[in-house]
Amino acid sequence: MSGDAQGRPSTVVRLNVSSIQQPQPSGEAGTRRTARLRSQRHLDEEWVASDDAESDGGGQASGTSQRRGRPGSRATKRSTPSMASEEVDWDLEEGYASDGQGYVLGAQDEKFANFSSLPMRPDHPNRPLWVCPDGRIFLETFSRVYKQAYDFLIACAEPVSRPEFIHEYALTPHSLYAAVSIGLDTPTIVGVLGRLSKCGLPAEVRAFIEASTENYGKVKLVLQRNAFFVESPYPAVLRRLLRDPVIRAARVLRAADDCFEVSAAVRDAAAATLAKTDVDAGGEEAEEGGGGGEAAGLDGGGGSAREPSQGEAPAPPAGPAYLIDPVEIDPDRELHAFEIEAAQVEHVKQRCLPGGLNYPMLEEYDFRGDVANPTLSMELRPHVSHRPYQEKSLAKMFGNGRARSGIIVLPCGAGKSLVGVSAAARMKKSCLVLCTNAVSVDQWKYQFQMWTSLRDDQVCRFTSANHEWFAAAAGVCVTTYTMVAYSGRRSEESENVMNEIMNREWGLIILDEVHVVPAQMFRKVIGIVKAHCKLGLTATLVREDHLITDLNFLIGPKLYEANWLDLTRAGHIANVQCAEVWCPMTREFYREYLRPGTPVTQRQLLYVMNPSKLQACQFLVQYHERRGDKVIVFSDNIYALREYAVRMKRPFIYGATGHQERTRILHAFKHNPEVNTVFLSKVGDNSLDIPEANVLVQISSHAGSRRQEAQRLGRILRKKKARLGVGEAEEFDAFFYTLVSNDTQEVYFTSKRQQFLVDQGYSYKVIPSLLENAGGEEGLLLSSLDEQLDVLAAILAANETDIGDENLAEVDGVPLRNSGAARRTTGNMAALSGAAGMRYMEFAAGAGRPRPALKQGQGRLAKLRKKG
Repeated sequence: MSGDAQGRPSTVVRLNVSSIQQPQPSGEAGTRRTARLRSQRHLDEEWVASDDAESDGGGQASGTSQRRGRPGSRATKRSTPSMASEEVDWDLEEGYASDGQGYVLGAQDEKFANFSSLPMRPDHPNRPLWVCPDGRIFLETFSRVYKQAYDFLIACAEPVSRPEFIHEYALTPHSLYAAVSIGLDTPTIVGVLGRLSKCGLPAEVRAFIEASTENYGKVKLVLQRNAFFVESPYPAVLRRLLRDPVIRAARVLRAADDCFEVSAAVRDAAAATLAKTDVDAGGEEAEEGGGGGEAAGLDGGGGSAREPSQGEAPAPPAGPAYLIDPVEIDPDRELHAFEIEAAQVEHVKQRCLPGGLNYPMLEEYDFRGDVANPTLSMELRPHVSHRPYQEKSLAKMFGNGRARSGIIVLPCGAGKSLVGVSAAARMKKSCLVLCTNAVSVDQWKYQFQMWTSLRDDQVCRFTSANHEWFAAAAGVCVTTYTMVAYSGRRSEESENVMNEIMNREWGLIILDEVHVVPAQMFRKVIGIVKAHCKLGLTATLVREDHLITDLNFLIGPKLYEANWLDLTRAGHIANVQCAEVWCPMTREFYREYLRPGTPVTQRQLLYVMNPSKLQACQFLVQYHERRGDKVIVFSDNIYALREYAVRMKRPFIYGATGHQERTRILHAFKHNPEVNTVFLSKVGDNSLDIPEANVLVQISSHAGSRRQEAQRLGRILRKKKARLGVGEAEEFDAFFYTLVSNDTQEVYFTSKRQQFLVDQGYSYKVIPSLLENAGGEEGLLLSSLDEQLDVLAAILAANETDIGDENLAEVDGVPLRNSGAARRTTGNMAALSGAAGMRYMEFAAGAGRPRPALKQGQGRLAKLRKKG
């Protein structure tokens, strides 16, 4: 097994070179050639296979077998190259490296690590984990204690890949920081991993855990009785902190002596449950479900609870775990604390970071003891029922009776909004909700009104069109990141609302789609708003700029992350069939695509406007509309979005579409049976609640963004209601199509984009000839050569502004532009007439020279040329 530079593991193949017949050298003397597998469609594919070593009872560890990368972890339909294939390009050293016993496939890019010598325990079949010395952990999902092991691993390790049978995790400093933040101490982490491991806990892993958690979790910053306290169960650590002049100057002395305040420690319910994890824990429950992978998903990722059998008395109803006040006192611990000045809190936190004293502070909010901030009369409605994974995520947040700041990761459609609303209802303090767009603001206000007892005047909206504010002393405000982070001139009404937001102490701030927070503009929000507890919600904790780790200090550690496949098996989210549709480029379009000097944006538009892709999109839309499905078509390129939608006579939404127009189109899509398809640009990637949609077609995307791929899939992940005559006999109830133009740069981008979903256990079925299998192009758009040439001529004549992707100043569909300010630009009359970038060509008559003949098919292109 091996891992790359970013810690993403893979397993390499050990080959016996004697079984490969190597060609004789040719050309220059000394030139060597060996086998090199080359896939036309996967430039960075990783192979996973096993060593030849096999395990006996208590012998040595055998290699695990898994294939990662594209194609995915589950039964991918794509074919793979064969060593015996005659089309293999033989080229020796780049793909192989010798380790003395044979050649290692992938040695050019991977560092080979052999763990086959790890000693196995006699009862290793009963233990679910493979703990490797490099910090990687593999979990068997078919183990009877899978769900207990999963709950523990998700608390202390980062998930890397979670296919159907084998999960892969990695121990990192950030993941161990998150484990400590929910109450897991070093002995507990080491002890549980040791009990669950098949081969014991390697000394390297033990040393890494002890070094990473040596100072984490030792100190907490707690707001209680309207004062800030530095709290720790270790008085020696507090004395060490007070030796620092900055912290000593910030301390508040209430009496003549400098003794610490001592209080009883409360046992953390979530940590206590995880600490009991063992190979024998919960065995009866797992065996009742069959002990296999299906049983494993009952509760590990959010499955439904077991129903009582006939004759068995139902258990008395108990409230959710996070609503039960903890009353169990830990007799083995005492808490010591000293008070610091509120104005010095930021300086104290800064001194405790790893660059200073190296005692990172965990922030907790004792909301029950806060009497300075007014209480919000807010209760969940009686019909509200939480799913198991929702209760687990909230239990991690309120495990010790206080509110922890952190991040909860749940798939799209799994009920993140209800988790946020429930957290606000538990704290009963003023709450600020930050969203990515105005449509999401309306949806969050509706969620609060639907799930809680709040009146309409207790929930306000702050957007460019609504400057509302609640009249009571406490309430809920829903706004966007843009409205808070904007630093330009505001209207008087907007300025008044912003002053209220900045001057108020918020009990809770909910950051929807929290992955956008590391962006430079949105980081300002954390400093502008004063909140005692921060809760981040997202489905995709991933960014291409590698800034996602900043959230550990901007918001807090990850509290919980659900497994997508477990939620699918339990029926909480839709079962999606992912498909990649290959669309061959037409001759004329491909000629322009390959022409030297063609601008990048024009090349992108050529493979997006590929006539074969438009016909495939039209066929899929018509096919699913006849089935009664609701279809969303995504395109980042606005030119293509408009062309596709206008030609198919369907509504479309993009950045310039007004809020009222967006709302009208989405309402018609949800409720009008005549409107079954809507075209969306990247503004629809996040926070759009369209539960009726069950088909998504993607014709254009933002390069290789893994986050965008998963977010778009989330638009159709909401569990669908059964339809009469449809769904009972079908395995899948939602469909996700990605249209790819063959032999273009889009092939590489698509491979990279799919990696996140492949790591979640999804597989992509390849459809190489959709239209041929459907009966040809008859009745579809752009079926004639003349129509295709007209489209090509328009593309070549368009200017750079018209053909580029949607120009938003920030990611995630949040336009950061001042729509109220007028701008003066230099233009000409041609721009006003709509003829910008085009001109008439003049031909001299009677000059005595014959007019050159035009070849067939070039007449239209000759009349339109780019300006300049």
